[in-house]
Amino acid sequence: MGGVPLRAALFAAAALFGFAANSLLCRTALRPGLIDAASFTAVRLLAGALALLALSLGRGLSRRSGSWGAALALCAYAAAFSYAYLRIGAGTGALLLFGSVQATMLIAGLRAGERLATRSSIGLALALLGLVILVLPGLTAPDPIGAVSMAAAGVAWGVYSLRGRAASEPLLETAGNFARSVPLALALLLPTLASAHASRRGLALAALSGALASGVGYSFWYAALPSLGALRAAVVQLSVPVLTAAGAALLLGEPVTARLVGASVVILGGVALALLPR
Repeated sequence: MGGVPLRAALFAAAALFGFAANSLLCRTALRPGLIDAASFTAVRLLAGALALLALSLGRGLSRRSGSWGAALALCAYAAAFSYAYLRIGAGTGALLLFGSVQATMLIAGLRAGERLATRSSIGLALALLGLVILVLPGLTAPDPIGAVSMAAAGVAWGVYSLRGRAASEPLLETAGNFARSVPLALALLLPTLASAHASRRGLALAALSGALASGVGYSFWYAALPSLGALRAAVVQLSVPVLTAAGAALLLGEPVTARLVGASVVILGGVALALLPR
């Protein structure tokens, strides 16, 4: 595999920071008393749709932008992600989520005829090893419902990413997908209205997650995907747990341990080995 174009690399980097921000916002918002998971998901997708529609004005947005298949995958990911973090620990959840994403995108890439060179395969192995080092010491037997939900979120995100490889207008495609996902999220919210709750802070966190970290971030991701391919896209997402852990240390006061630093070096080194040119 050759190097990634600078433009695509910058888009991918911006998207990865958005993914990490989503994890931090979601973990903060779903604390007791702030907002329930269904409301968080609905507000997140609605805010993302509104932000993207505003950014798409005058750019040719139409009813053909996006697809119901991608919207279904997006909604499934967002809902499963929110509910999983109510029942499962962060370390176990990260391993399940990114393991499922990896499996989904790697299988699709290999079936489509993509192949990793030896150097890239070594980089992937190193990145996976670093991810295991990062989360393994904190692993416990996961709640089965939470584990299945997080695995489903990973598969749905992998499917959503794969559908974005052919996007010729990333912003318009993402706007269309988010707009279609809103009625799906509202349909999921209806059965839980009796137990729904949301504070102002919870709503603000969900809106930030949707408008910036999700809406704008996913547009960047769709813009980068055509140059990355399925296998590269699978590998590069392994850096998200490192970014999330760093953000948690800086913003939430979580400690920076030797294990975190060592795992981060291994993960980012493996990603660089897999993506950068010789």
